Amino acid sequence: MNTKKIFIILLHAFTGWVLCGTVMGVGMTLASVSNAVITHLFAAPFIFAVISYIYFGKFNYTSPVLTALVFVGFVITVDFFLVALIINESLEMFEDPLGTWIPFALIFLVTYVIGLKLRKA
Repeated sequence: MNTKKIFIILLHAFTGWVLCGTVMGVGMTLASVSNAVITHLFAAPFIFAVISYIYFGKFNYTSPVLTALVFVGFVITVDFFLVALIINESLEMFEDPLGTWIPFALIFLVTYVIGLKLRKA
């Protein structure tokens, strides 16, 4: 895979991560942390569903499973190194399944399913 293709898939993953982070950031300023987490729980798969639809519809450089792994791997990596270690200075966020593990699983699932559906279309 060439550099342009890698950049495009990572740009899609980054966009999803930024939008999810925005949901959390705005949610925590407007409501409680628990309400922000619940909002993020529903927003994350929706955000990545839209991004997956765009990615597979326009580019489709990678298989559904590889794309899902890249998207969720990017999110986990940035959440770990930037959000947890640098911003929060704590790994506590990973103790909450609603705030991390379930959204991670849902991001993987929606990306994979949309990739499968658009590949067959």
